[in-house]
Amino acid sequence: MDEAYWVHTIEPARTIPRLGRATITIPYSWVEGDTHEIMLITETGVTFTGEIAVATVSPKPNALYLTTFTLLGIYVGVIPVGIGLLWYPFLRRIKRRWMDFFLAFTVGLLLFLGVDAVVEALELAGERVPGPFQGEALILIGGLGTFLALDAFVRWTTSGVRDETRARLVLAYLIALGIGLHNLGEGLAIGAAYAVGEISLGAFLVLGFMLHNTTEGLAIVAPIAKDRPTRWLGHLAAMGALAGGPTIVGTWIGGFTYSPIWSTFFLAVGAGAIFQVVYQIGKLMQRQSDEGLSSLLNTAGLMAGLVIMYVTGLLVAA
Repeated sequence: MDEAYWVHTIEPARTIPRLGRATITIPYSWVEGDTHEIMLITETGVTFTGEIAVATVSPKPNALYLTTFTLLGIYVGVIPVGIGLLWYPFLRRIKRRWMDFFLAFTVGLLLFLGVDAVVEALELAGERVPGPFQGEALILIGGLGTFLALDAFVRWTTSGVRDETRARLVLAYLIALGIGLHNLGEGLAIGAAYAVGEISLGAFLVLGFMLHNTTEGLAIVAPIAKDRPTRWLGHLAAMGALAGGPTIVGTWIGGFTYSPIWSTFFLAVGAGAIFQVVYQIGKLMQRQSDEGLSSLLNTAGLMAGLVIMYVTGLLVAA
């Protein structure tokens, strides 16, 4: 501990089998808020190092922490997505070509989120996931498996249905699901930051993700803006909960039982869902217009979506 040998205990045994685990207890007089470095030296001389950036007591599941993490999830996921859903009345009043512009804008938003999730998953797999768990393979399984599973689900729910209104409603729910799975990863990051005592990082993540997520409501309502589904208020509420609610679950997991292995897998699942949504939106635009994303206005919309997500992403602490 901090360049000094220290008495410790290891349970259940000092020999750890492949893929096994052990608990190391070190009776060290640590100071709240300090940084500590730990180095483990094996009998063969191989060393493993780790850093405790901010020494603090790990949160335990209780009413206070559950309430705190729930409120964080609401502030970061539910409220911003709900604000974004307020685009619905505006989108209903615009012309068809501008509707296509906002659909292309949605593609830009989602592409940014998907690539961002893949990059985060790869970084996490390379830095935090132990080699035997094959982080890159987890990403492939989670991403590709989710993409194919959602594609099969869409085909099953729209098979034999020629009602374009229903198809667009299914697509809107699919977008909400994809965004929700991505927001689960954001919740994991926030919960983990607070769990290890990095309050300032957690605060920056909250502020950044709030602004980042406000644009996501637009992506959800864009496909159904020209429709008025039965019980549309109920549908909007359900989509908002589906997109924002997983953020709360993510803060719980990240705050109480953070695991880089599961975090990598969840990020990959979110990326696969988002790329499936992009694929479905592309198909929808191709059905509605021969130009698809290739027109000048739609290309501008796609680039605008990418740029806005980039700018709001600058507010998210690295």
